[in-house]
This record gives sequence, C-alpha cells and structure tokens, in this order.
Amino acid sequence: MPLELPDSHDLTLLQQRLIDWFASTARDLPWRHTRDPYRILVAEMMLQQTQVDRVLPRYTAFLEVFPGLETLAKAPTATVIQMWAGLGYNRRAVNLQRAARVVLAEHGGIFPQDVTRLQQLPGIGPYTAGAIACFAFEQDVAFMDTNIRRVLRRILVGPDSTNQPSGDRLLLPLAQALIPPGQGWTWNQALMELGALICTAAAPACQRCPLRVHCHAYTAWRNADEQAFSGSAEIIDYTTTRQRTVRRVAEQRGEAFVGSNRYYRGRLIAILRELAPGTTLSLPQLGAQIRADYTDDHQSWLQSLLAGLARDGLVELVDDRVRLPTE
Repeated sequence: MPLELPDSHDLTLLQQRLIDWFASTARDLPWRHTRDPYRILVAEMMLQQTQVDRVLPRYTAFLEVFPGLETLAKAPTATVIQMWAGLGYNRRAVNLQRAARVVLAEHGGIFPQDVTRLQQLPGIGPYTAGAIACFAFEQDVAFMDTNIRRVLRRILVGPDSTNQPSGDRLLLPLAQALIPPGQGWTWNQALMELGALICTAAAPACQRCPLRVHCHAYTAWRNADEQAFSGSAEIIDYTTTRQRTVRRVAEQRGEAFVGSNRYYRGRLIAILRELAPGTTLSLPQLGAQIRADYTDDHQSWLQSLLAGLARDGLVELVDDRVRLPTE
C-alpha cells in the first residue's frame, strides 16, 4: 500500500499541533539564533552522530577560534583537528575546512543557496545541504536526519518493525508536502526536536506527544496493548521492552567498537593532537602508545591504518614518521 498524507483537515491540525508544541518547548540552542550559513554548517557538521550536550561547549569554543570562513580556511589543519577534540569522527573537521576553503576560493566567500550546488561542497551530503538551505536561507526544503526519519516513519507508516517499504525515496516527497508553506525553518526544527525529546528510539513518550492522534505507530501499539490485555486492569508498557532491546544492542555495538579500526583511528588522532605543532612520532613510538601489545608484527597493520588517515587528510606521513597536517 502506498504511503499517503493525512487528508487536508488532519494535515492542518497535525502541522499546527507540532508548531504550537515547538513554540512552547523548544530548547534554546545557539545555532537557532543565527541564519549565518557558516555557523549553521559548523553546527550541522558537529551534530552528526553527536549528542547536543557534547556539541554545545565545543561549538562555542570552535567559533571563538574560527569565527568565520576566512579564519577557518586559512588555519593549519592540525589546529582544526585539535579544536575538534571530544567530538569524534575527525574526518568531519577536515571536510568542514575543505568546504570553507572551496566557498572562499570558488564562490567569493558566499555560500551557494541551491541544495544541488551545496552538495558539491566537500563533505556535504543531502542532509547537510538541505539543513543549510532551510536553516540559513529559510527555504521550504525537506531533508532527512535520524530523528526526522524516525518521526515521519512512525507517523506515516507505523511501528519500527513494520515491513512496509519506507526508505528516503518514498518518505522525502511526503516530507516535502508536509511542510507548511513559508514555515520550513520552524517545521524542520520542530520535527528534529520531537525526535530528540519525545519520539526517541529507545523509549518514545507517546503520552506527551502532540501528534499521537495522527500517528500510525501509536495507534498500532495501543491496539496491540488493548488486545493483549483485554479484560485485564494491567496495561503493558511497550517502551520497557524497547528500552531493553536498544540497550542490549548499544552494549553489543560498544563491545564491537573497542579494538576496531575506528577505535584505533580515534586513539591515534588523540595522541597526535596532544603534540606541539609539527612534532612527529615514529611508527614504533606511535604503535606503543595506541596499543599496549604493539610489536613489530603490527607494523603493516599500523601502516594500513595510517594510509587511510592520510587519504582522509587527517595525518601526514614524513618518511617513517607521522604528524597532524601542517597546512
């Protein structure tokens, strides 16, 4: 069955309920007080796979050192990586600087406003391009992040376990049609806020959700509870099972992460970040610091790890020594 929008009456109610909820509960976040595309880009790059509480102090600190495109573009890449400490996924820092350099060199320091042209900047995909177009230039543009995707899927499709196809290719046209004309900034911020605070992955707080009467997932969960406990005073809390499942998956992922190449990439950058600018380490010195069991047998593994980091612009290899990029 194809995905469909609510009828016009329900759609108007859904839109107004979400906008009213956002107006009364929105968090006071610094990137919501600016339409500067540079600052929006910094925020969006930091917020990818990183919680808001971790981003807040680093966003402020980063902008104190790099208040605009030119300061970021002209800074040594090593300094940018150092300022990214604590955020993880260090490649984002390099891509952020590369994007700043392209905007400065090829666009005269003026950000493109078109989503397609924004996607041509280094490290900027469909989500980030849409976010800049919407949050900096207030365009009525639909885009998907984890929170928006989850909210829309539950409202329009049903519970997370529903087998009905609902990829971005199907959801994006509906997401675009859901935007109240002229209110794209507020609408997309509200969807993201709902996913972050109410319609969470582990424990959706459906009783506090302003959209529950419109939500296919809530209806399905409620009906399942009523059927399972018909004639009983007991009401199942489906979120408890979901919390346990999500927690177990998170623990398994955490165990898999330790000892992975991504884990050692992060440790390696953290070690180099603490060195004075331009300082290098030999491979044996570096290997011994990132893993206690390092021996000469690990050298080919370390060289492979470093080659990947060098391709991503995160390290420089000088003969048999390593440092953060100097330019």
